Amino acid sequence: MRLLERMRKEWFMMGIVLAIAGAKLEPSIGVNGGPLKPEITVSYIAVATIFFNSGLSLKTEELTSALVHIKLHLFIQIFTLAFFPATIWLFLQLLSITPINEWLLKGLQTVGCMPPPVSSAVILTKAVGGNEAAAIFNSAFGSFLGIVITPLLLLLFLGSSSSVPFTSIFSQLFMTVVVPLIIGQIVRRYIKDWLERKKPPFGAISSSVLLMIIYTTFCDTFSNPNIDLDKFSLILILFIIFSIQLSFMLLTFLFSTRNNSGFTPADTVAIIFCSTHKSLTLGIPMLKIVFAGHEHLSLISVPLLIYHPVQILLGSVLVPTIKSWMVSRQKILSSSEHHVVLSYRE
Repeated sequence: MRLLERMRKEWFMMGIVLAIAGAKLEPSIGVNGGPLKPEITVSYIAVATIFFNSGLSLKTEELTSALVHIKLHLFIQIFTLAFFPATIWLFLQLLSITPINEWLLKGLQTVGCMPPPVSSAVILTKAVGGNEAAAIFNSAFGSFLGIVITPLLLLLFLGSSSSVPFTSIFSQLFMTVVVPLIIGQIVRRYIKDWLERKKPPFGAISSSVLLMIIYTTFCDTFSNPNIDLDKFSLILILFIIFSIQLSFMLLTFLFSTRNNSGFTPADTVAIIFCSTHKSLTLGIPMLKIVFAGHEHLSLISVPLLIYHPVQILLGSVLVPTIKSWMVSRQKILSSSEHHVVLSYRE
């Protein structure tokens, strides 16, 4: 199963490269008014499909067992949707005086505003042997919160930058995100047994639709002769994203392992991945809605497109190290508890 998941992610990364290359070669196909009619097929049908698919696949019935650990959930959600975007905003005040492309910097802010992903944090937590139930809960709950909070954070930190009125943005979000998600959850209740038995390829479906959204987004870019992306900015953004990922993983580790934190080593694993990972599947459609018609939408999307593979690559590389720490820490705690019990008996 892990091998299939890894292969799917590798194919998806290749798909992103091919989608951008295809948009560069023939941008007229995916621009507004072109043969693909993205103003209808992407803005409404594709986005609604992704969130209906998410509604069908989210196993919310399994989350009740994880509800009791409120402190853990609060830590992850506050870090992800408050501390993360606020820290990025402060960091960008310093970066604004550098020659880095301003739209890529705005894209970094959008990364900070995104909710946690539904899959990658759970997969990595499971690979380490951490608190999988907590990872599932916070990924799913964060996705639901993100539907409301992420657009508000984007508007707070960046403004709408689109010709679409504020009320229209939220009515479209409601119709293409909230409604399909709720319908997906309702349908799931009636066909849950069939879904568990057949295991439809939810990930592959969402990835395919997402590639279409990415393709049309970059078609708009390459059809605009006024947009120029310098390689220097791109390389710097890649380095900054890698540094942000690593720094926040270290920060969550230090926060969750301090004395009297109340978190177990398995909890810390879930915290590290769930607090620092960001959703591409939910993020790109939201950017498409909030920044509808914006000529720099694709540049704003670039940091999120980079952040996604970096979080998977970095997380996968660190799995053995984090697992080794967790096992040794659990042995130390178990030994300490054993000594306390013996002392008590004496």
